[in-house]
Amino acid sequence: MQANHLKSDVEREIADLAALDRDNLLKHWREAFPGPVAKHLSRPLMIRALAWQIQADAFGALPKNVARALRSGARSGGPPTITPPGSRFVREWNGHTHIVDVTDDGFVWEGQKFASLTAIARAITGAHWSGPRFFGLKAKAGPS
Repeated sequence: MQANHLKSDVEREIADLAALDRDNLLKHWREAFPGPVAKHLSRPLMIRALAWQIQADAFGALPKNVARALRSGARSGGPPTITPPGSRFVREWNGHTHIVDVTDDGFVWEGQKFASLTAIARAITGAHWSGPRFFGLKAKAGPS
């Protein structure tokens, strides 16, 4: 019963955003997000971001593995690789098949936990590799 009440409060609060003028949206924005507001931030984008924040405050934010993948994609300039727990990567290297399982907090290869695919690729090859590239998640960089 309380979850339904919370859901209806969140829905109402989000619906109320659409009625706000830009100045009031900016006021809500400054309360929700640290730092300066971009000058040309569109009203629809402000409403979407504020709606997301209202939901995150009420129901919880993104799972850690998703947030980590999004940050990683932002740093690399490319799309993030989000692989759900339970996924499995298979790669043959020097005649041996290597299997990596994705867990909630990283990866498991040959019974050992690893924080990244890159660490596993290094353990397999003995050299520095991009883990996502080694396991076929990223194409080789070509001429631009």
